[in-house]
Amino acid sequence: MSETPKDPWARFRSATRARIALGRSGDALPTKALLEFQLAHARARDAVHSAVDFDRLAADLSPLESIRVHSAAPDRPTYLRRPDLGRRLDPASAAGLPAGEWDLLFVIADGLSAAAVQVNAAPLVHACVARLGHLRIGPVVLAGQARVALGDEVASAMGARLVALLVGERPGLSAAESLGAYLTWDPKPGRADSERNCISNIHAGGLSIQTAADKLCWLATEAARLKLTGVALKEDAPSLAGPDNDKKQLTDRS
Repeated sequence: MSETPKDPWARFRSATRARIALGRSGDALPTKALLEFQLAHARARDAVHSAVDFDRLAADLSPLESIRVHSAAPDRPTYLRRPDLGRRLDPASAAGLPAGEWDLLFVIADGLSAAAVQVNAAPLVHACVARLGHLRIGPVVLAGQARVALGDEVASAMGARLVALLVGERPGLSAAESLGAYLTWDPKPGRADSERNCISNIHAGGLSIQTAADKLCWLATEAARLKLTGVALKEDAPSLAGPDNDKKQLTDRS
């Protein structure tokens, strides 16, 4: 009897969440692949429309202090239709921000994926704070209906030299819980995207929390030293090899 030939694509599928070599049933996708696609689509929609549980997030951040703000977008439908409102604070939030002198401020924005923020934001902040004892870090700001540029207004009002904004990224069909981190030196309204450094694809199936923390902390330290971020700040942190992406911490470098 002839043996069933080995699937040459099996090892590639085991290394990625992307949809490759799905096969077919007649002129259509196999039922299993079609159902998985529909499930991924539903998860992506849920990630966009679900709300972050900020009470739970504040508890996950403990013992770090946190404060809450809201963008000028009053609700989710408005936020999705009016990106400009998600980049600005509402007046009440702006008036309640405490002023200080901080080297670094973390702002956690719900963005386009509540799942990404709920699962990944607090562990990433804790991992970074543990590495950045040499910097004065302000209270963590939790921002509702917020986009990346909101961090500039928040940090400017609070007197921070550097802001790291963590935001739920637009979900795809292979990852609905991906977090992005945007680092900006001298934050103030009107900063361009070219003046930020971005670390993307932070989730269990992508960039690990430990590796993301290493990269973000290296960039933050260099930004504070050079007084700049964006295209002028090139990442040359050492490559972190290994299947877990956490074999070596920047704090261990000699």
